[in-house]
This record gives sequence, C-alpha cells and structure tokens, in this order.
Amino acid sequence: MATNFENHNADEFPTPQMERSYSTPRTAIGLALTVLAFLLLGVALLPLFLVIGFVIVKGANRLNLELFTGSIPVALQEGGGIAPAILGTLIVVGIATAISIPFGVLAAVYLSEFSSGRIARWIRFATNVLSGVPSIIVGIFAYGVIVLTTNTYSAVAGGFALAILMLPIVVRTADESLQLVPQEVRWASVGVGASNFQTVLTIVLPAAMGAIATGVTLAIARAAGETAPLIFTALFSQYWPRGIWEPVPTLSVLIYNFAAVPYQNQQEIAWAASLILVLLILLASILARWVASKSTY
Repeated sequence: MATNFENHNADEFPTPQMERSYSTPRTAIGLALTVLAFLLLGVALLPLFLVIGFVIVKGANRLNLELFTGSIPVALQEGGGIAPAILGTLIVVGIATAISIPFGVLAAVYLSEFSSGRIARWIRFATNVLSGVPSIIVGIFAYGVIVLTTNTYSAVAGGFALAILMLPIVVRTADESLQLVPQEVRWASVGVGASNFQTVLTIVLPAAMGAIATGVTLAIARAAGETAPLIFTALFSQYWPRGIWEPVPTLSVLIYNFAAVPYQNQQEIAWAASLILVLLILLASILARWVASKSTY
C-alpha cells in the first residue's frame, strides 16, 4: 500500500528539476569570474612550468651514469660529473638538519604547550622576523661566527648557516601542527592521570608527527637550494669531501660557479646539476605530501 501511495504522489506531484539559467546577470557574472580566476591561476603557475621545462630541456642531455659517478671537471676537461657535489650537499644539509630539528621542535613544543600568551606572541613574532632575513645576511653571520673562529671554510659552517634558515620553518610548522591536535585529547590524557610532560611526549607529539615531518621536509628542500650562505661558509672544492672541517662542493654553488664560465662542458654540467636539484626538491615535496596524508589530525 505504501508503495502505491508513493507512486501515486510521484505521478501526481512530479519533483521539479533545478536548472541553471545562464541568461540571468548573476549567473553570467559568476561564470565570468570563475573563468577569470581559472585564467589567473594558469598565469600564476606558468613560471613554474616554464622553469621546470627549460631546465629539463637544457639538462636532460647530460643525464648519464658518469654524471652521478664522475668527479667535477676542471676548465677545458671533457666529461665529468657531480658526484662530489651531491655528497657535499647531503653532508651540509644533514648537519643543518641535525642542528635545526631538535631546537625547532622543542621551541614549538614550548610555544604550543607551556608558554603564556604574551611570551608566545613575542617568540612567534621573532620567528617570523627571522624567516624574512635575507639568506646572504645569514651567510655573513655564519662566516663571522664559525669561519673566523675556526679559521677555515667548512661543511660545519655551511650547515650552521643553513640551520638558521631552516629553524623558523621548522618552528612555525611544528607549532601549527601541535595546535591542530584537539584540546580534548590533552584533557583525556590528563584525566586518566598522565602529567603534562607525559601527555605531550606520548600523545600530542605522536599525533602531530606527520605534519611536523612535512615542515621538516620542506625546510630541507629549501636549504638544499640555498647558494649565498654557502659561498661565505662552505665555499667550494673540485674534490671529494674529506671531512666536515674542510671546504666541500655543493650543487647550488657548483651551479653558480659553472653557469657563467665560457666552457661548454661546465655549462652543461651546471644545467644537469640544476635538473638534479629540481628533481630532489620535487621528490622532497612529494614525500612531504605523502607524510602529511598519514598524519592523524
């Protein structure tokens, strides 16, 4: 009976269909603004695609095994590779990561979990100011603190400079990640007898670890592409890195040095190194997105 009643009502009172009329001014304006926003989005993304496409076209012809295993060529030498620069970049960025992550995450924990409102505002303001300091100024600072003290350019000095650049990124992303954890989670932990320290260490930090790892990955990607601080600290070398207290080659400084020389082989090496550096940063960004998708909140 109920089915017949429903069918009868449906036949007698058909459901009206919602149709958009493109003839009204409101709909036409909305459509025009949507098209305009789409076009501006394309214009905003155009430089990214042009840069990536240009680097691929210029550097793809030198992608071979020798590029990843050969030594850095000198002037008028044919062939060669960027293996020492890749290793030097990993060393310098590794030192910077080892310095910046503990300080950055602990600072974010203090800001999010233990600081008062006024102190937190001032620290966050200082972090924002630090993130806006030009990288060349950071390089000069690291030169005065590390290079002049040790009387040598080194991977440690380069890592120290990059750590300063990474620090505000790590602090801000970790701070925001910790604030995303719902307050009810902390109350539940304290309610079952855990102290504030235990709550932060065993509940809050693991819950925000995915987002924190995302910020750390993005900071590493930025540090790998910095050039100015390394010119004042790690300098450059044609040889394989022999220690952390000596000048080391890095990809960014290699690109800076070889891009302006008149030798075709070194120019091609610079373009290939640019492509490798872009791919490394792209890989780090994809990894950050993947890690973020695994986060709890």
